[in-house]
Amino acid sequence: MIILGQNTAARSPNLCLTIIATKLCQEEQKLIEPLRLSCHYIDVNSIAPSLQEISDLAEQSRSLVANGMVEVDQLIVRKLASEVALINQVSGYIINNGGKRLRPQLVLLAAGCSDYRGGFDINVAAIIEFIHTATLLHDDVVDESSMRRGRDTANSVWGNEAAVLVGDFLYSRSFEMMVEVGNPRVMEILAATTNRIAEGEVLQLLNVHEPDITEAQYLEVVRAKTAKLFEAAARLGGVLSAVDQTTENALAAYGRHLGTAFQIADDVLDYSSDATQMGKNVGDDLAEGKTTLPLIFAMQRGDDSQRELIRQAIREGGLQEMDQVMKAVNETEALTASIECAKAEAQQALTALDELTPNPYRDALAKLADFAVARVH
Repeated sequence: MIILGQNTAARSPNLCLTIIATKLCQEEQKLIEPLRLSCHYIDVNSIAPSLQEISDLAEQSRSLVANGMVEVDQLIVRKLASEVALINQVSGYIINNGGKRLRPQLVLLAAGCSDYRGGFDINVAAIIEFIHTATLLHDDVVDESSMRRGRDTANSVWGNEAAVLVGDFLYSRSFEMMVEVGNPRVMEILAATTNRIAEGEVLQLLNVHEPDITEAQYLEVVRAKTAKLFEAAARLGGVLSAVDQTTENALAAYGRHLGTAFQIADDVLDYSSDATQMGKNVGDDLAEGKTTLPLIFAMQRGDDSQRELIRQAIREGGLQEMDQVMKAVNETEALTASIECAKAEAQQALTALDELTPNPYRDALAKLADFAVARVH
């Protein structure tokens, strides 16, 4: 295993294009075939896109802000540098994982909707990526994860202490960068966002091994832990552009629903993909005792024996009953019901865009909403 040292960025800048790949970006590479489930909720076969079409949706949005993302990459490299070798080693290792970095793109696209030219969208996009990276480092420690994006997690290589402390470094560096932007409203939004993400992490921890989690409780965690950063990214693009409150709220709503759709799709993929496609171990959510939407629906729709099987599996964690749980999830069409929820969130994201003036940037945001659910068709 190669450990990247302090001078990695100088020797090989192409390896240092981004910080820890976002979980969402991880899911962009989980391009799976359409689910072959018969269901009266949606006609899957009539809407299932090809793998190329899914890839094209992401590429079309990304190409519009390609030049800006190069600047974001360059800023990330500069701001990630530290005199502490371990920080460079851990961050360099994860940086090499790559990723499409949708959250920073949201900042640039949202700013582009109002033709922003001030330059601080690059800084805010990098800050968003730093915050997300820090949350992933901490997540992997809390979840005791050993695999992310098909590679060993940082905590499994360097230990929990190093992963947590490097995550803390990324948080503190992001706040330094907020000061450089010099916009109190930006700092206010990002401070509230990081606080809400932390609350979401605690809520999820409280829900572990608890089979009686409701759909509303599940969504509360998703909107705090995952969707909140999407919401902030889109909102901040509008704030930098000094848009009116209606437009700012529309951008925030778009990001919130987009992030929720992505997380629901992510949870579906945990029961419908494989380790190669997912970049993590299949069934990690069940092994960690997480009651995600597919399990909630399976318990609602299943018979007594299926319901008790899933409840027991959640309480005990592990993968001993994975095959039987998967069978129950499929027989109850819980995945298709979950996809329908993801589609509803994506549609709400699209509806929020109606408040924006039509332009190529708004169209690109719409394509991201399509992409969010196309991954699981």
